[in-house]
Amino acid sequence: MGERSGKTISEKIFSKHSGKDVRAGDFVFAGIDKAMIHDITGPLAVKVFNEITAGGKVWDASKIVIAFDHQVPADSVNAAENHKMLRKFAEEQGILNYDVYEGIAHQLMVEKGHVLPGMLIVGADSHTCMYGALGAFATGIGSTDMGAVFALGKLWFKVPETIRFEISGKLGKRVYSKDVILKLIGMIGADGANYAACEYAGDTIRKMNMSERLTITNMAIEMGGKAGLIEPDEITRRYLSSVLSSIADHEMLDWVYSDEDASYKKIVELDVSDLEPQVALPHRVDNVANVSEVKGLRVDQVFIGSCTNGRYEDLEIAAEILKGEKIARNVRLIVIPATRSIYRKALKEGLIEIFVEAGGIVEFPSCGPCMGGSFGLIASNEVSVSTSNRNFVGRQGSPEGKIYLVSPATAAATAIYGELKDPREV
Repeated sequence: MGERSGKTISEKIFSKHSGKDVRAGDFVFAGIDKAMIHDITGPLAVKVFNEITAGGKVWDASKIVIAFDHQVPADSVNAAENHKMLRKFAEEQGILNYDVYEGIAHQLMVEKGHVLPGMLIVGADSHTCMYGALGAFATGIGSTDMGAVFALGKLWFKVPETIRFEISGKLGKRVYSKDVILKLIGMIGADGANYAACEYAGDTIRKMNMSERLTITNMAIEMGGKAGLIEPDEITRRYLSSVLSSIADHEMLDWVYSDEDASYKKIVELDVSDLEPQVALPHRVDNVANVSEVKGLRVDQVFIGSCTNGRYEDLEIAAEILKGEKIARNVRLIVIPATRSIYRKALKEGLIEIFVEAGGIVEFPSCGPCMGGSFGLIASNEVSVSTSNRNFVGRQGSPEGKIYLVSPATAAATAIYGELKDPREV
């Protein structure tokens, strides 16, 4: 796109962490600020690390976080053995381990203050890209690569090109950021942003709270993105103030912005003024339709939760619709707050009571049925309407089942009627 001097957020972060001036397409050996593993991906990472170091010490125990969230409490002997091994590793190495007590790793990383603007973070899970809502470059890596990170504290990267998404317009009643990101994925396709940094901008993004932003960046991987990024601003600062004991020195943090003359792979524009609630149909996240095109479809299970939409604000949206209502007789409603702190707040504010009185089941913080683990798999020919991030074959149980991805509002409305429902009509 011609000569230019400006850089994107990604180019700036990789320049800092590799110690040299780099651009998209360059290969760098970059230092890592934080690394995360969970109970599914952790065991192989530890195995590789032990092979590399012959049982030595990790590069920096203070920069590693472990959380158990996929199979918790342990739902098989194998899971229990994995938990046991990771507990021992964390204790021997002096690594922070949230174990089974705190909830979903991705939400914990932002909620517990492990993510700051300008950081370079890797996680052994593809939805690590969620942390980019705070202006960090965060990306998922394989367990083998994570073993190397544990040993070296560095990893090779190709600096990605950036696709900038300019979102404008005011969202209508009961239309949320989940609908925006589903619409974008439908527009660009599941491989439309392969290995690109997805930078979300525009007035609509600026007006979103942090919960909504986290939903947007969480699903960057569903269009093939290497990372999802939102420039830090006053909403970022207020969020950090709420999760950190002190950010009196926040001016010293790396508040990274893309330059006006930065070069992008492409710019995608979307006006959301007339956007309907969106639904991702089986078995692809980019198989997206307006709710008006699919409403009336009979469903068997509704799942509200996951790292995508298990935050307090998501539960609040669902509770507002479900308050004083009963779920349809033939529907199972499963609600799983993303973390213990979210669970406690929902309990204190009466949201849990609303879900239970409506006929729902509330489970302890975990990934739950999102990846076919604990708490609520579907049988053959059953339909799940879910606020999670993937609807692949067999993702929530039987490969003969079907999964439809929606917002918490659409999920709650659907639970009441027992069929896919436009939340604006409730």
